[in-house]
Amino acid sequence: MAMKIRLARGGSKKRPFYRIVAADSRMPRDGRFIEKLGTYNPLLPKDSEERVKIDLERVQYWLGQGAQTTDRVSRMLEAAGVVDKKERNNPKKGTPGKAAQERAEAKAAKAAAPADAEE
Repeated sequence: MAMKIRLARGGSKKRPFYRIVAADSRMPRDGRFIEKLGTYNPLLPKDSEERVKIDLERVQYWLGQGAQTTDRVSRMLEAAGVVDKKERNNPKKGTPGKAAQERAEAKAAKAAAPADAEE
């Protein structure tokens, strides 16, 4: 059985609240889970102690059993000092979109045109 430690969404519309759960990876996001490991309330300020609550002993147990964490949960565990930090690299995220690249090319061409006319 492939285990995941992931977030299960609760709360009403536009008022998210998440449970950190250990679940079979084949189960739906908000569906059946094996054990509740903590909570995450994104509406609270980032420095609040109530924002993320995790039962670290149980998380260690499930990681020892081979459970994989999702990216968001692994970031929470990194902040808690349970998991080593991973190197993340998304080179495409920082590049401008197609329209912005076209505008930059047009601006560069416009700036180059008067320089050519002066010579």
